[in-house]
Amino acid sequence: MIKVGIIGGAGYTAGELVRLLVNHPEACIAWIHSESQAGKAVALHHPGLVGDTDLVFTDKVDLEGIDALFLCSAHGKSRAFWEEHPCPAGLKVIDLAQDFRDESEGYVYGLPELQRERIGKASKVANPGCFATALQLALLPLAKAGLLKSDIHVQAVTGSTGAGVKPSETTHFSWRSDNLSAYKILTHQHLAEVRRNLGVGSELHFIPVRGDFTRGIFAVAQTTCELSLEEVKALYENYYKDSPFTWVLPGQADLKQVVNTNKCLLSLEVHEGQLVVTSVIDNLLKGASGQAVENMNLMFGLPETAGLRLKASAF
Repeated sequence: MIKVGIIGGAGYTAGELVRLLVNHPEACIAWIHSESQAGKAVALHHPGLVGDTDLVFTDKVDLEGIDALFLCSAHGKSRAFWEEHPCPAGLKVIDLAQDFRDESEGYVYGLPELQRERIGKASKVANPGCFATALQLALLPLAKAGLLKSDIHVQAVTGSTGAGVKPSETTHFSWRSDNLSAYKILTHQHLAEVRRNLGVGSELHFIPVRGDFTRGIFAVAQTTCELSLEEVKALYENYYKDSPFTWVLPGQADLKQVVNTNKCLLSLEVHEGQLVVTSVIDNLLKGASGQAVENMNLMFGLPETAGLRLKASAF
C-alpha cells in the first residue's frame, strides 16, 4: 500500500483528496496536516467523510514514514514548506499549488494527456490549475497538429469552490447566488501555464466568469480552423484515444455530466471556418484532487483509473 501524507488538510481540495484516497485500492492515509484544525476529527471538518475515516488532523509532519506527499496549501506555501523540511530520498510529491508549474526544482507538469510518460518517471509533479486543465484539454489536439494559427478566444464559468474555502466578498452565498461576474479579464494566472504548454504562436484571450454554482468549469474556446467537422473530430478522438478520462461527445457537453467525476468532456462545432470547442470538468476533481490521484497512480505504476471510476448524477 502507498502511505500518503497530506499538507493543508482543511481546504476543499484536501477534503476531496481524502474522499478519493479512503476508497483507493492501493493507498492509505498516514496523516493529514492542518495547523488550524490540529487535534480535531477530519470528519467533523469535512462532514461528507463521516463514517469514512476516523483520522484526526495533526500539526506534526513525518516525511520519513510515507511514500507520497500531497501539498494542498495555498499558492506560495509549497516553496516555503520545502525551505523548512528536507525532502527524503524516494518520496514522491504531488503539489496542487501553482508554485512549481513552470517545472522548476525538478517538478514535472502533471497533465497526463500532455506528458503521461514523463509523469510516470517523475518523483515530483506539479498539478495543473483547474482553468488551465479545461483550456488545455480543449486545445491540445490543435496545438500538437500545428493548427493554432489565429487568435483564440475563451470564456469559462467556474463554481465557487474554485476560490477556496476561506470566505471573501465575492464568494459568500448572498453575493454569488443568482449572480454572474467576470474577473481577472485577460490576466488570469493560469494563462502562463496554458501558453507555455500549448506553445501557441497566436494570442490567447481568456475571460473567466464566476458562476452561481458550487463546482465545475464550463469553458468555450473559439478559433479559426480550416478543417471540416469530421476532420476535427478524427483529430481529437485520435489524440485522446489512450486517455481514459477525456472524451469527445457526439453532441453538446454540459456541466452535470462531469460534476463528481474525473472526466473532461469535449464537444466540437464548426461554423463558417470557426471551430468552437466546449470543455467541461469538475474543478475539484479533474481540475485538482482527482487529477492529483491520477498523477499518483502514474507515478507508482498503477492503472491510471485506480480509485477514480466516479459517476456523475443521472439528472
